Amino acid sequence: MNDDFTKGSVIMEHLGNSTIKEELGRSTWKLFHTMLARYPEEPKPDERSALGQFIHLLSRLYPCGECAEHFQLLLQEYPPQTSSRAAASQWGCAIHNLVNERLRKPVFDCNSIEVQYPCGCAEP
Repeated sequence: MNDDFTKGSVIMEHLGNSTIKEELGRSTWKLFHTMLARYPEEPKPDERSALGQFIHLLSRLYPCGECAEHFQLLLQEYPPQTSSRAAASQWGCAIHNLVNERLRKPVFDCNSIEVQYPCGCAEP
């Protein structure tokens, strides 16, 4: 098995159904931002590695091949920020806004990302 399985080309084909593509996008962004909001404030090295690997694997396995290709290009220019919860959340918001700009959708105020996607960390 390849030692660096996170690097490589997109695996999935293009997704032609725009309704499915939009539903997939909304669901993925919800997962993405919620995961980053719950990421440790002071992650251990293996946690930082795990988040980076997940993001790169997502860019290969995302069910919309065209979307995955665009995401890979963004990752090349803006590598995942995994040093802290705040860094990861702000990076995720910035990436989402770059996608929104390309799709001509409204951008999100990254100053309120923690309000939109709270950690919920104090809850039992």
